[in-house]
Amino acid sequence: MKHIQKRFILFALFAVVPFLMNAQTQAGNETDTIIITDDPLVQVPFRKVAQSDILGGVSVIDLEELTKKNYNTYSLDNMQGYIGGFTGNALWGMGDYLVLVDGIPREANNVLPTEIDQITFLKSAAAVVLYGSRAAKGAILISTKRGKNTPLEINVRANTGFHVSKSNPSYLGSAQYMTLFNEARVNDGQSPLYSDEEIYHYTSGSNPYRYPNVDFYSSDYLKSYYNRTDVSTEILGGNERAKFYTNIGYYRQGDVFDFGEAADNFTDRLNIRGNIDLKLNDFIRAYINTNASFYNSRSANATDSDPDDDNNPFDDDNDPDNYWTYAARMRPNRVSPLIPLSFIDPNDQQSWNLVNGSENLIGGQYFLGGTQVDQTNVFADYYAGGYSKWTSRQFQFDTGLDFDLRGIAEGLKFHTQFAVDYATSYSTSYNNYYAVYEPSWYNYNGTDVIAGITKYNNDEKSGKQNVVGSTSNQTIAFSGYFTYAKTINANHNLNAMLIASGYQITNSGQYHRTSSANAGLQLGYNYKKKYYADFSASVIHSAKLPEGNRQALSPTVSLGWKISEEDFMANSSVFDELSLNVSGSILNSDLDIENFYMYEATYTQSNGAWWGWYDGASERSTNSLRGGNEELDFVKRKEISATLMASLWEKLLTINTSYFINSTEGLLIEPSTIFPSYFFTYWPDASFIPYINYNNDKRVGFDFNVNVNKQVGEVDLTLGVSGIYYTTEATQRDENYEYDYQYREGLAIDGLWGLESAGLFQSAEEVASSPEQKFGGTVKPGDIKYVDQNGDDVIDDKDQVYLGRAGWSGAPLTLGVNFTAKYKGFTFFALGTGNYGAYAMKDDAYHWVYGDRKYSEVVLDRWTEETKATATYPRLTTENGSNNFRSSDFWMYKTDRFNIAKVQITYDLPQSLIQNSLFENISTYVSGANLLTISKEKDILELEFDSAPQTRFFNIGLKATF
Repeated sequence: MKHIQKRFILFALFAVVPFLMNAQTQAGNETDTIIITDDPLVQVPFRKVAQSDILGGVSVIDLEELTKKNYNTYSLDNMQGYIGGFTGNALWGMGDYLVLVDGIPREANNVLPTEIDQITFLKSAAAVVLYGSRAAKGAILISTKRGKNTPLEINVRANTGFHVSKSNPSYLGSAQYMTLFNEARVNDGQSPLYSDEEIYHYTSGSNPYRYPNVDFYSSDYLKSYYNRTDVSTEILGGNERAKFYTNIGYYRQGDVFDFGEAADNFTDRLNIRGNIDLKLNDFIRAYINTNASFYNSRSANATDSDPDDDNNPFDDDNDPDNYWTYAARMRPNRVSPLIPLSFIDPNDQQSWNLVNGSENLIGGQYFLGGTQVDQTNVFADYYAGGYSKWTSRQFQFDTGLDFDLRGIAEGLKFHTQFAVDYATSYSTSYNNYYAVYEPSWYNYNGTDVIAGITKYNNDEKSGKQNVVGSTSNQTIAFSGYFTYAKTINANHNLNAMLIASGYQITNSGQYHRTSSANAGLQLGYNYKKKYYADFSASVIHSAKLPEGNRQALSPTVSLGWKISEEDFMANSSVFDELSLNVSGSILNSDLDIENFYMYEATYTQSNGAWWGWYDGASERSTNSLRGGNEELDFVKRKEISATLMASLWEKLLTINTSYFINSTEGLLIEPSTIFPSYFFTYWPDASFIPYINYNNDKRVGFDFNVNVNKQVGEVDLTLGVSGIYYTTEATQRDENYEYDYQYREGLAIDGLWGLESAGLFQSAEEVASSPEQKFGGTVKPGDIKYVDQNGDDVIDDKDQVYLGRAGWSGAPLTLGVNFTAKYKGFTFFALGTGNYGAYAMKDDAYHWVYGDRKYSEVVLDRWTEETKATATYPRLTTENGSNNFRSSDFWMYKTDRFNIAKVQITYDLPQSLIQNSLFENISTYVSGANLLTISKEKDILELEFDSAPQTRFFNIGLKATF
């Protein structure tokens, strides 16, 4: 508690510092660009350099400028719409990129766009090498805003908007479900479960409490929209000796639920960020950065109604069910959540005594329905089960000193940074128990009446607050490095860095810390800013490897040629700037080494067999589970890349494009074909096979960013197009298949594999004359027919083939388009993103309907004798459907899509209207996000059936500068 108090005092000081300082100088000029196209300083590893001196594989976004015309609530929102090489979840298709906020590994979602100055995307191996192993798949550097040499400036921004649901799943009602479930039973040779009379009552809807037809997505339970509101205040300024920046923000967001405790669900966040830059003297500068974030999330409690339900695809037998898991599996005719008291026979005193004793009469008119099987359900949970509150606190602190050592050597400097971050979270809850009541119905003179009630469980409210799920995380980071910059004879420009850096992240519940330690060296030279050469390398360390292999050197070499500086380009009327850069790199990394001690042999007795060596006694065998490998080594990223950058016709057109070939080599596997077969036995279950470096992956592609800037009369127009196209290939695999088409080597590493379908069986004769399909169950007309790939007259797993790319780290082609038009005080901005070339499987519970699963609308296109000519869905079954519901192209679909991701209209009030007021500037704006998906498969791409619905977000905002 003492430490927390100190932090609050520190943050309070940041809030008042601006009012205690005397800042006199004028503000600098601002640019109006998304991709930085002048020649400002860009944050790269451990330093800032002019953009014109960057040697490729790097993209940067001026987020402070972008936010003026495109207000967002997430720091990396749709970044693929502005820069090439980013798929939305990976850089150059690599995955697992490192995020650094002000040089420290932190979460991107804990810094909001209003707090950010600039975001740098380091894509090439040469660009990330100085960060060591943990950045081997790319890095994103987020630089927060800092104070300026300006008078005191206060910016206030307020927004409010509404999330509007796009679509909801379409499940069949009770009568349809019961009718089709009867059909499924008949298909399986069983008798119908529901009588025609029962189905009639459910169809009529005359008494939905006796014959329930529960729609989880109706307006009785869900809102069609909910609010998000935020406000933030920035206070900044300073002078030559001290600059400050403070950001205080708060947002609160509601939820889609509209009943019970869930109607009060919310998420909120309060953040306080501050920094100070100090010039202590002509040789020493210092800075302090701090941030505190307070998250809270309130939600209604839910219980696990069926912990042993192995057929539930969402139930992991541990966690409580939430509303969406219930909605995806609970059949509509199963139970009525609420039943009116008015149905109880006035003379049934016993029933009245039971319900009047309930503490959970909803609105004084309804009691909680249930059955002996359904003694809990999500509706009763949300009405009577209490609520929980998740709390998270994040405190971040870093400080640094910069020493100018020109007294030792001109151009020599030393920099150091130290950071300590703490994050804690826990959940508190009030867990109530409740009774549900099963009514006994009868019909009296044509009216349904309840003439008896069975009670299950009891109402209990302990009033005790429970604390669970406590976590505590800590990050400690340190770096110290020398920089050297020197110009000799005005033509020879030298720069160098010698770096030692590392960090350690401790997560509660995890024995081993996440660690990174490396030493780095960078040597750069350019002649007349025309010819560039750079050598960068890092020495890394990893405790995941055996002692002899825990260090490795990662070298990179980059060459650059600024062609536009050549004499033959001096009079060009086309090119303003033209440069070409190439680099070659070998990065060593332990990112793909999942666990510690994978190099060690493992033995156990827990799975050993019992052996009786002599009468009256027996012993358990000691078995080897894995062999050891003292030669286990780092995974290597070997890469060659080239970048072309150009500016044409006085910056009418700017181009930045990169081509890359990288090979990830030495991925760890336990091989099945390299070692003799006697290294492994099935009983007793034993193996002497070790992990080895073997699998290799290859990625080849290019990214691009093209911007067009044009003024037409009084209108300023900007169009940006960005994207990445890449291929993947498994260049080496440990495999031994019987048939060539089964080999993964040579095909995409993100490939989907499955059976090739040949439609649906139309008759018993067709089933009998086709190859035997050996996946369990009896194959009948209406089942999926598969192609016999090897001609052995049997359909089994040997007939699986490559079907297409899944795009795990992004679709093969990712596109982004942004457009800006400015006229006087108005700014129109639009953003679109697209993904093309990937596939996915409809292998979820919404589309794979079998057994007693809930029926969705997809089954309406099922195969029957009457619909066999047009059916697009297999016959219904109450069995496990092991023949139909397996990976095959029958269930594949293209994920190609283009999204209208954002449209915003901003109006800056004329100075003539506010010149005599307190305000320096006022801007208002309206916007819409996630507005439209253009795709052949739009319905499924916008559908969520096991989580909250996707939403469009409509916002109105105001920003004022004092």
